[in-house]
Amino acid sequence: MSGRANVRAVTLPLGLAAVMVLLSCASSRSWKWAEDCPAERAADDYAIAASDLLGVRVYGQEPLTTRSRVRSDGRISMPLIGDVMVRGMTPARVAAAIAARLREYVVSPMVTVTVEESAPSSISVLGEVARPGIYPLDSAAAVLPALAAAGGLTQFAGPSEIYVVRAEPPLRVRFSLAKLTEAGSPAATFRLRRGDVVVVE
Repeated sequence: MSGRANVRAVTLPLGLAAVMVLLSCASSRSWKWAEDCPAERAADDYAIAASDLLGVRVYGQEPLTTRSRVRSDGRISMPLIGDVMVRGMTPARVAAAIAARLREYVVSPMVTVTVEESAPSSISVLGEVARPGIYPLDSAAAVLPALAAAGGLTQFAGPSEIYVVRAEPPLRVRFSLAKLTEAGSPAATFRLRRGDVVVVE
């Protein structure tokens, strides 16, 4: 997958939610450098979200094999066992959870879960960038393409004052422009997740 951003922005709402995000970012002084963060998740660690379309296969049990769209409550419906919470879980964890529940009905069930369609993901890019806004990004998006999509830094931006703010798990990661442009560095390879906020101070 490409880390390139779609340069067409969605208009950023100017309501209370955006103001609260800005205030939260400004008031939080607990952060770590990208170089001190563990490697970001690989593609097989994708966190399932609402509106994703999942394919669930139970080997040798075709009536239990299904495709299901993740509802807004984070659940899918499965034959025999009913609703299963999947939001925020990886496909492997969901497969294990479904297999555990199926053991009441099936001997040694073998389950695989794949994400057939992922819901559109977006991040916010705020602060000292040319075009603050909400931008759609793919799951492998990095910080530098996100900044480029927002038109780059303004003349008032601090080259070492670039942050990614993540709500779950709570995280505030700091980047320098020099490290972001260093091929293969932890900063350059840091993966953005849906809902992240990139703030340039």
